[in-house]
Amino acid sequence: MSELIERLTEDAIELLQELIQTPSLSREEDQTAKLIFRFLTFHGAHPRQDKNNVWAVSKNFDAAKPTILLNSHHDTVKAGNTWIYDPLGAVVDGDKLIGLGSNDAGASAVSLLATFLYFHERTDLAYNLICAITAEEEVSGVNGIRSVLPQLGHIDLGIVGEPTQMDLAVAEKGLVVLDCVAHGRTGHAAREEGENALYKAVADIRWFEEFRFPEVSPLLGPVKMTVTQIQAGSQHNVVPDRCTFVVDVRTNELYSNPEVVELVRQHVTSDVTPRSTHLNSSRIELDHPLVQRGISLGRRTFGSVTLSDQSMMPFTTVKVGPGDSARSHTPDEYILLSEIRAGVRGYIELLDGLML
Repeated sequence: MSELIERLTEDAIELLQELIQTPSLSREEDQTAKLIFRFLTFHGAHPRQDKNNVWAVSKNFDAAKPTILLNSHHDTVKAGNTWIYDPLGAVVDGDKLIGLGSNDAGASAVSLLATFLYFHERTDLAYNLICAITAEEEVSGVNGIRSVLPQLGHIDLGIVGEPTQMDLAVAEKGLVVLDCVAHGRTGHAAREEGENALYKAVADIRWFEEFRFPEVSPLLGPVKMTVTQIQAGSQHNVVPDRCTFVVDVRTNELYSNPEVVELVRQHVTSDVTPRSTHLNSSRIELDHPLVQRGISLGRRTFGSVTLSDQSMMPFTTVKVGPGDSARSHTPDEYILLSEIRAGVRGYIELLDGLML
């Protein structure tokens, strides 16, 4: 079995190099989807594809067994201007594989593919496996995991591959972006005319700055609200009748996103419109069999403040994968080849013999 793991791991590393060398910006992942489809086909799986999402189901699927979803993404953000290496070069420098998407989340994606193939034909598993490598994660797009989930059937557990140094993110903050509008009445700035929408907005912004949600998560901390944009006025001598501002809200698992929106509306005078409410916070119980398996293997548990496709999964999930989140979206992003090798073995250790 160790020879099989080694062979699948080396094949996964080769795939990751190909993925890095192939542009895959969010909503433009068609070429990397082809590579993943080809990889699964070559290794004897029977992949399916919808848009730029590719998935495969374990050979001996049994509807009477629980199903585990292995998921990561193959889209990337745009490379910044301060890279020294070619972002698409897939340069190997010692133990480092340098390239856009290597850490976030290419290493997790190929490690999960190798793990899936290791278990693909096993008949002794107490669960089914589905491996889905999906698109548009970086933009929380509608044609990514959200469009795939209805096609996968009932899922009992999701393992979401993101760089966590193979520790277990047992909770993750959600996100609500609020578009707020304060209304006033125009007038001449030289006279006592009008009703200044900017002043109204400032009062509401001060509330966002000072308010504290009473329920604080032991894993994720408090709900965090940050005003990030503001716009008002047409010229210097006109009292503005409209002021718009944007609030980034990071929710914990103790509040649903709609609850947060409603509470905000009760406290401010501005109109409040959420861009969406589907990017939810999540949490898996510490006594869950997978978490207990991870703890027994020496894995740390923690709460994650960064968003992933976990936020769109309406079932129990955990986030775990090779690499370090601190490298994501940075110049000269890299993954260690040793991290990929440890990642494949780590995923297999978590799953082998697991009982849900």
